[in-house]
Amino acid sequence: MVAEPMTSREHILRRIRTATGDGSNAAIERHYCRGSVDTGALHTLFAERLSDYGAEVLTATADSTPDLLRELIDGGPCLVPAGFPAAWTPPEAVLDDPPLPTTALDRVPTVLTLCAAACAQTGTIAMDGGPGQGRRALTLVPDHHICVVRNEDLVGGVPELLERLSPGRPVTLISGPSATSDIELRRVSGVHGPRSLTVVLLTTLALRTN
Repeated sequence: MVAEPMTSREHILRRIRTATGDGSNAAIERHYCRGSVDTGALHTLFAERLSDYGAEVLTATADSTPDLLRELIDGGPCLVPAGFPAAWTPPEAVLDDPPLPTTALDRVPTVLTLCAAACAQTGTIAMDGGPGQGRRALTLVPDHHICVVRNEDLVGGVPELLERLSPGRPVTLISGPSATSDIELRRVSGVHGPRSLTVVLLTTLALRTN
């Protein structure tokens, strides 16, 4: 069997280990804290964290999601990435395939996406450009990002979140709407991304949380 060539990262790490006197490639044991939390508690914690960050959190069932998304866009234009479920796509939606130019993205106020994974402990949504998530610009240029988080996307802590992600893909971590306090220590929204974030959290019962 022919060994696969080392990546640049593996080559650099091997040189560092050799230079520091540790030439072995032994696996590093990582004893991260992992907790078993029931689904209902995860939903509650995730919604609380996102609300603290200023995000709007709504819950819905898979069946009620199409109506809720249409209500959220209120008849206005919106974008969806390739791979977003057709059953949830509003009639007004424009598909970002082929990718629209930035000037076109800037004219559309809302984007609907899925996510790669979500962490309840930190209230963080992770996106890696997979199906239903789209390219990074798609969630940075429009002013309102609506993200649907499915039951299977939600995990308890950061170790579980990272296990869902590939280091070979560009990852965007989202915790609430875009905001910065770099300008005269005043909190300003929308400088680096959407001014508003709405998370539609799928559950077995449709309840609203703000």
